[in-house]
Parts: sequence; C-alpha cells; structure tokens
Amino acid sequence: MIQVVYVSSQESQEIHVWKLDNLGKLALLQILDVPGLVQPMVIHPNKTNLYVGIRKLFGIISYLIKEDGTLRQVGKASLPGNPSYISTDKRGQYLFAASYTGNCISVSQIQHDGVVTEPIQYINELITPHSANIDIGNQRLLVPCLKEDLIRLFSFNVNGQLTPYMQKSVNTTTNSGPRHIAFHPNGKYAYCIKELDGTVDVLAILENGSQYHIIQTIDIMPISFSGMPWAADIHITPNSQFLYTSERSASMLSIFKIAEDGSKLSVIGHHPSQVQPRSFNIDHSGHFIISACQQSGNIAVHKINQSNGKLRTLAIYPVGKNPVWVSILAS
Repeated sequence: MIQVVYVSSQESQEIHVWKLDNLGKLALLQILDVPGLVQPMVIHPNKTNLYVGIRKLFGIISYLIKEDGTLRQVGKASLPGNPSYISTDKRGQYLFAASYTGNCISVSQIQHDGVVTEPIQYINELITPHSANIDIGNQRLLVPCLKEDLIRLFSFNVNGQLTPYMQKSVNTTTNSGPRHIAFHPNGKYAYCIKELDGTVDVLAILENGSQYHIIQTIDIMPISFSGMPWAADIHITPNSQFLYTSERSASMLSIFKIAEDGSKLSVIGHHPSQVQPRSFNIDHSGHFIISACQQSGNIAVHKINQSNGKLRTLAIYPVGKNPVWVSILAS
C-alpha cells in the first residue's frame, strides 16, 4: 500500500505533500503554493482528486492527484462563506461545506472529471456550523453547530438536496460546543467531540437511522487538568478498536478504547504533542497518526501500539506556518 499525506498550512498558503512508508517515515514530494488561506481538505472517494477550502476568498480549489501523489490544479469554484470544513458524499457526487463564520452550509456538485462546480444549494441561519458529516448510509448529514449546542440533522437525496430531517437536531450540553463527528463502521454509533467542554458524546443511531440519542459523555482531559479545554479533532482506527482526539490547551492527543459493538468509550491515556495540535489523521493501515501542530509549524508522526492503542512519537517534520489540516491517501 502506497500512502500520501497532504498538510495544509494556512498562513504560508501552502500544501506539503509527503510519501509515508510502512515504517512511519515521511519523504517530501511537493510543496504547492495555494492562492489564499488554505484550510480544510478532503479526498474524493475514488482517490482521484483533492479538494481544498480557501478562506477569505470563499472558494474551493479542485486538484488532480497524479500517479505519484503530487497535485495539479484543475478547477476553482466559489462558496457562500469561509469554509471551516468540507466533505463529500459517499459516491463522490457532491461536496458539502460548513462555514463557521458564514453561519451556513452548502452543497456543490462534483463533475465526472472530478471538478467541483458552483453551489447548487446553501442553507443559512445555522449558528456557527463547524463540520458537515455524511452518515454511513449516505442518507443523512449531521452538522454540529458549536454555539447552538446542537447537532442539526438533514436528509440527503440522490439529487444532492438537503432538507431538515424528521428529528431536526440532537441537543448537547449547554456551552459544550459540538465540533466534529466520527462514525463507527457498523452504522449504529457516532462520536461527537465538543470543543468548549472537552468531552465526547457517544450517539446511538436507532431504528435504522431514524433517531439519534446520546448514551455516553466522556471527558478527554486528564483529571489533573484545571484550565479551559479547547478540543479540536476526532478519528477512529480502521479496525474500530481505538478512538483519538486532539486538544489545544494542554497540547495532547487523548486515547480511548471502543467497545466491541461501538456503544462505549473507555479512557486509555493521554499523549503529549507539540504546541496546539489541531487536525490529525490516522493512516489507512491503522499504525500511525500524523498530527498538525499549529504553533510549532510542524507535523508529528506517532506510532500506534496495536495491542493497547498507546502512542509513541517517531519524528517531527517542518511544514508551513499554521498547519491546520491533514488528509491521507492510500492506493
């Protein structure tokens, strides 16, 4: 398996492209200048394109992923607001963009050549939506709205249209700040990290997805922590055994064991990182985490212990200023 790691650095307006080997070592393939403040990224499900959200310019750039993993720009389209998070549906036909500052989400079509077009729909009057997360069945979009303390639910149809779902939202704890979501592959559970109180909610997905209900809330912070949490990202390993979160106040990754059926999380421990880890991702073998540390201007490679989920930092690599997103391609 060949894996390529893409890291966006907002302030220096760059994407660093790295090849990841099976020992966790990175080799630099490309440094790409981006015309704007680059932030969220997502890879097309067919592994043909990388999409990049550009802040202030309110745009999406489509890149062709070449055979060696390097990038070539093939398209550009507008968005209704600064993109905080982008994702695609499971078929790779539509791109969703959440705008935290624009208080909206949008849907854009992806053409057969992999290029994103202008938005075909946008929904306003959401208060600080932070991500857009399509469910395992490709039928519902979950949108955590940080300052509303709500996860809003939308039905998604084959024509790319979003409509409010019959269960319009899930209420989270007051002043908790729901942010990002990871789904268990069995489609029965989802995990939402909350930025402001430093916790994760476990959501049971009931009656074939017709209901979402919080069944557990667990703290990502050590007992000794006494400051204000600033949680960021969440991912689970490909084998669904472990869940990881990033937190920027204490600069650490937290480690959780996932129950076999996905219904419960248990704390394993906490691993220190460089200053202010925001985005991170898990490689497709489930052996490594690559984390982007905003204040250090570096990315770190951590090895996952396959038996207990604990981490060991292997190496630190310099990237651009304010690295904010990590995406990983496997081919």
